[in-house]
Amino acid sequence: MDFEGILIRKCAPVSGQSARGQWSKQDLIFELPGDYNRKLCVSFWGDKVQDAAKINEGEKVTVSCNIESREFNGRWYTEVRAWRVQVANTTPAAQPAESPAAYSGGVPPISAPEYSAPSTSPADDIDDLPF
Repeated sequence: MDFEGILIRKCAPVSGQSARGQWSKQDLIFELPGDYNRKLCVSFWGDKVQDAAKINEGEKVTVSCNIESREFNGRWYTEVRAWRVQVANTTPAAQPAESPAAYSGGVPPISAPEYSAPSTSPADDIDDLPF
């Protein structure tokens, strides 16, 4: 799964020792733009912690991740684990404006309605508002 988001918080890196050896993890909190901004906590494990350290708060990034749920003692836990992160291009490329004649999409472009100045006649000077 891929998503675009803005980094709003970096949690402190965590490390430890397990039966398999040394491990490290860092959680980053992203805000997903939309009608209702949602927040998503994404975990970076192992060598991906270095990738997470390169991202600055406020940067817009694209994250590729896996979502996994697992059961432990009758409760379910869900983790979003990142496997790739790309910082979005902050300087948008200049694109030529399309002319209506060159448009080939499925829906025609919306043109602005023509504006005509309101008429000024003696009948328009009467204030007939009820308040």
